Amino acid sequence: MRLPRPIFRNITRVALALAALAAPAALAQDVRIDIPRSDKQLREKLEGALLTKELIRTDDPTAQDIVAAAQADYQRVLTVLYDEGYFGGTVSILVDGREAAELSPFTAPARVDEVLYRIRQNRRFAFGRAQIGPLAPGTTPPEGFTPGDGARTAIVQSAIDGAIADWREVGHAKARIARSDIAARHPANRLDVAIGVDPGPRLRFGQLRISGNEDVRTERIRAIAGLPTGEVFHPEEIDRSTRRLRRTEAFSAVALREADSARPDDTLDIEATVSEAPPRRIGFGAELSSVEGATLSAYWLHRNLLGGAERFRIEGEVAGIDGGAEGIDYRLRTEFRRPATLSPDSDLLIHFELESLDEPQFGSDTAEFVVGLDRILTDRLEVFGGAGLRYAESETLFGTRSYTHLILPLRAEYDRRDSELNPASGYYLSGTAMPFAALDGGASGLRLTADARAYRGFGPNDRVVLAGRLQLGTLVGPDLREAVPDDLFFSGGGGTVRGQDYQSLGIFVPSLRDISGGRSFVGLSAELRTRVSENFSVVGFYDRGYIGRDAFPDADSPSHAGAGLGVRYDTGLGPIRLDVATPVTGGDAGQDLFFYIGIGQAF
Repeated sequence: MRLPRPIFRNITRVALALAALAAPAALAQDVRIDIPRSDKQLREKLEGALLTKELIRTDDPTAQDIVAAAQADYQRVLTVLYDEGYFGGTVSILVDGREAAELSPFTAPARVDEVLYRIRQNRRFAFGRAQIGPLAPGTTPPEGFTPGDGARTAIVQSAIDGAIADWREVGHAKARIARSDIAARHPANRLDVAIGVDPGPRLRFGQLRISGNEDVRTERIRAIAGLPTGEVFHPEEIDRSTRRLRRTEAFSAVALREADSARPDDTLDIEATVSEAPPRRIGFGAELSSVEGATLSAYWLHRNLLGGAERFRIEGEVAGIDGGAEGIDYRLRTEFRRPATLSPDSDLLIHFELESLDEPQFGSDTAEFVVGLDRILTDRLEVFGGAGLRYAESETLFGTRSYTHLILPLRAEYDRRDSELNPASGYYLSGTAMPFAALDGGASGLRLTADARAYRGFGPNDRVVLAGRLQLGTLVGPDLREAVPDDLFFSGGGGTVRGQDYQSLGIFVPSLRDISGGRSFVGLSAELRTRVSENFSVVGFYDRGYIGRDAFPDADSPSHAGAGLGVRYDTGLGPIRLDVATPVTGGDAGQDLFFYIGIGQAF
């Protein structure tokens, strides 16, 4: 049945009226800024400061909410104007034509259609007087804090913060502002600033007072923190002590603060509050390759083995499960780490490792014991040096041999990445050097490796990331027959060249019609990572590897390459990785597909 048109119109009007009454009380339809002179930077800062814009963008506000936000925006707008040097401006905020300051948020209108910010910034002010002092020896006020320069509150605050920080860096921990005289001279468009600083006495570090610990001994916490008691105060020393304690992983929280007042002998105690982490932890990992098979790993960790924040870790790995390689590889490793040995930034490291490898071109059983010191030189740079013994029994195409070596492993690592698991900028450098002396079997020599990675992000929030990697390796001393097989280099597989069979590239030995590992290796990898949604990314990659017969590859060294596509799903803890690759060199180029699944980026 069709209703007559007049009745239909009346029903429609009633329905629309009821819907309007039932709708939430009035979203602002328009937020506008009216400033007389075009100033793009000022407008952008003002728009970023307005609560009304933020409220409408992220919520479903009522008219009462909008009025309250508009009233709060008077102070926010003035803060922006002062920071830009406009100390004589005026602000009017009109809510549907009525001044927001005159409205009560408790009797707000039923609907708000427009909020208009009418801003008259007038002329920028300049500094008339710009004085702060006394300043620490050898320091000056920040650039721009001089008479005649544009006056901005950020510059004034920078001068204050800088003066206090400079005094603290020369030992005056309790420096403070004793006097502040700031006046805006409106007729002259001038801001006069006079700040008086009281540096206080020069202080030395007192005692580290520790609270919150239960199982970690107080004297060990003091040794790990390494606070230089008796030396002149410097704020960086407090930051260093905090980082040392956190680095042990024995504490879930660490906070160091200065005592409220100095002692009569001009020493300042530091109060350390710690919260201990659960001492035990277990973890698991897994990777899958269509050629190398599955790799399973697990570890057990104790963070406070002897009551001094010592870490003891046992980890095991089984690799090559149901893979195309000859067999399954096993590894068991134990590691003991004692922080603050010889110095606060040196850790005693003892490790013992058993490894059994059943690789396509060789098999070996190895036992290795190493004692050394891990030294943290900076937050980014870590070095290790040690000494140990290595015993190996191997079976290669050259026969069965056993080796006993005295080894001197050295390692350095420099990390400038913004993230360890999913970097978008920065770079990473690592290198190892292991001189070894033959005690029984084989020959003495030196094994060197290097790994360099770089990352560059493009676009908003680094939506596109270009990543590159260079791997180098060389073995000096033993020839192919004398070398421990695990010291030689192969290429192919997930860690070197995706899209090529695992360890498929080596040095061909004509007399044995088989391949051996080489004495040198060069690996090149490039990835283009593009984020297509909040959690998903797609990746295109290309890998190439070279193996050399001698300690350095040459133009005749064999090489191979692979390329492919991948996807990443970001879990927050690290991306889940799936790569599909194919050979791009050789007779089977483009014929085979290889799959790799793991956690974290390929590099």
